Amino acid sequence: MTPEQAIKEAQSGQLRPVYLIVGEEQLFSDQVVKALRSKAIEGGIEGLNDDTLDAPAATADDVISIARTLPMMASRRWLLSRNIETWESEKKSKKSAKSKGPLPPFDAIAKYAEKADRSTILVLVARKLDKRRKLYTLAKKEGWLVNCETPKRGELPGWINERAKSLGHSISRSVADLLGELAGPELSSVADALERVCLYVGAGNAVTEDAVSECVIRLRTASVWELVSAVGRRDASASLRLLDDVYDPSDRGLRLLGVLAWATRQLVKFDQAIKDGMSPPDAAKAAGAPPFKSRELDQQIRKMPPGALVRWIEHLTRADLDLKGGSRRPPRAIVEQMILELCRAN
Repeated sequence: MTPEQAIKEAQSGQLRPVYLIVGEEQLFSDQVVKALRSKAIEGGIEGLNDDTLDAPAATADDVISIARTLPMMASRRWLLSRNIETWESEKKSKKSAKSKGPLPPFDAIAKYAEKADRSTILVLVARKLDKRRKLYTLAKKEGWLVNCETPKRGELPGWINERAKSLGHSISRSVADLLGELAGPELSSVADALERVCLYVGAGNAVTEDAVSECVIRLRTASVWELVSAVGRRDASASLRLLDDVYDPSDRGLRLLGVLAWATRQLVKFDQAIKDGMSPPDAAKAAGAPPFKSRELDQQIRKMPPGALVRWIEHLTRADLDLKGGSRRPPRAIVEQMILELCRAN
């Protein structure tokens, strides 16, 4: 089931005795755990039937022992077991099974789940888990597996839009894409950035490009477009001068790179829309940009030879890898080289 389905199930009060939450998206995992716990301990004495165990210090036997303990002065017990992927390797599991000793941890939990005590709500959390394990296949088959995977990059703007709506704000596809580029891919970071921007614009107001620039990157996107324009003209001297205005050493240029990637994607989409026969204003809308930017985008595209934007994306990707540890050169040197390569790529 999805995190949303698990949360709705929790709100309905129809809790299952076991849930397996798997995925690297911490925000989704935390939301599901919070919803399940809130309903599980409802009506009970705070802390009396509420246990959290962390593997590998807490073993599968510890979890099962507490899960089979009847709740005190309440109808249900809440038991959260985190980091269960650290219990045992696949190799050790096989060795243990062959030696006819105690069941491997995951198999022991799976055996418990088949006849789980309904007075305990056991929630198992793992960032990753081998999908071949009996515990995983059983949870998937019986419907108590909750997938909390990080959305793909292309899904981020839609998630941000829905999140903004829930906070009482509107946000355009273009601005949502910019925020996803700057704060993603982890949703907890994106959610934090969005909430800061929403507080900045005020209740009920739209989340704008300028607001994201002010709150998230401290960088005017207009300045980045000036840099893009200079690169498009193959003016290396002007490009490097503009780089002085927009480069931030505190983040090694990563956020600048993010805005450049966002601007390049808009140009790619605009170019394709024009080739498909759209008018500049409609092409701008298709690219996720406001119609008033259509003239600026059109001028940028006209100055570029065929294939230039593809080469831009290649250089931006290489610089991103280098800035994230792929090169020992100073970050500023990496960004400067990227700017020069973008100028030569035209």
